[in-house]
Amino acid sequence: MNFGRGPSVVLNVGGTRYSFSREVLKDFPLRRVSRLHGCLSEQDVLEVCDDYDRERNEYFFDRHSEAFGFIMLYVRHGHLRFVPHMCELSFYNEMIYWGLEGSHLDYCCQRRLDDRMSETCTYYAAEEPPGEPARGSEGKGRRPPGAEGRKWLERMRRTFEEPTSSVAAQVLATVSIIFVIVSMVVLCASTLPEWRAPENRSVEEQSRYTAESVREPSGIIEAICIGWFTAECIVRFIVSKNKCEFVRRPLNIIDLLAITPYYISVLMTVFTGENSQLQRAGVTLRVLRMMRIFWVIKLARHFIGLQTLGLTLKRCYREMVMLLVFICVAMAIFSALSQLLENGLDLGTKNKDYASIPAACWWVIISMTTVGYGDMCPITVPGRILGGICVVSGIVLLALPITFIYHSFVQCYHELKFRSARYSRSLSAEFLN
Repeated sequence: MNFGRGPSVVLNVGGTRYSFSREVLKDFPLRRVSRLHGCLSEQDVLEVCDDYDRERNEYFFDRHSEAFGFIMLYVRHGHLRFVPHMCELSFYNEMIYWGLEGSHLDYCCQRRLDDRMSETCTYYAAEEPPGEPARGSEGKGRRPPGAEGRKWLERMRRTFEEPTSSVAAQVLATVSIIFVIVSMVVLCASTLPEWRAPENRSVEEQSRYTAESVREPSGIIEAICIGWFTAECIVRFIVSKNKCEFVRRPLNIIDLLAITPYYISVLMTVFTGENSQLQRAGVTLRVLRMMRIFWVIKLARHFIGLQTLGLTLKRCYREMVMLLVFICVAMAIFSALSQLLENGLDLGTKNKDYASIPAACWWVIISMTTVGYGDMCPITVPGRILGGICVVSGIVLLALPITFIYHSFVQCYHELKFRSARYSRSLSAEFLN
């Protein structure tokens, strides 16, 4: 610790004192307590705790003392449970204050918390609700220079990034959804034989962006959709706070992947000519044209369900990797054994479908996931016994990480739902004003 004197420090939480050495605070499991180690002045200390006694080197926290006692049991023994006769949401609020998350709770308490949060649709977040003034700006009658411009940019950013933040944002989101649906319908319809038959054009010719195709209704609709998406992406880039962070976001990368192929195809048509060998091949242009299917993912900006799925996959990547490792290990074992039992041993009946281990891997993966296409199956008795074991093992291995992914999904859903509710409240206030 860079502030205070003495070999030890005292934490006073709601009247209950705890004494620790300075070195223990450096790597303390609670983030708020560990922040005391890096405080350089009394002002830094007061940003972490509620009060400080220099003579006693005592830090006071005006929090629930009994709840902190249960949190300290987690620090010492590694088990975190709810305080008896205390509201689950209140205890969870204490956990958030000290730097813990719902995943630190024991399994039974996690289920209680998930059920309670589902009933009340509550999520505790550290960020301030939109529209609240900053603490440092309270009481000031004059705004700093450039405040109006920053406020306008912030309103524009929320309009394009948060569909529920205002009436204009809802209208913009609705128009964007309509353009996505129209573009998807046109893309799907362009692959129908009835769509190409009147014009006697092949798939390769459909992939060209020629002068005649642009004048057709489908080409006009496609050009309008591309223009809307391009303008939307440019405006969002201009009003974004951090340009580098904007480029690195997954949804923005998907937008670029969906928009860029159109302009690449047009440029290739302009520079290579309509009768070039590349145009006749058409493979590259067909691939680029089909990349417009990524526009469907743009709907994630406007639907909490898709956002929850993406956020869950982001936070549960360790569990997903663990699941893939389980499947790969089991696939290696069962594919080798099935190839040996069905084709490797000279039992008089050789199954040509299991001629190699890579070929047997296909059977293993569809068996472990209980899909069972039936395109290949074991014919020997040992192979069928192994197939039964493979199916049961697949069910067990796939079910092991599901619990962790489920709890993360529930937590992400409540978080996004709470954020959407905050912006809905600000929208209601906008109507009232």
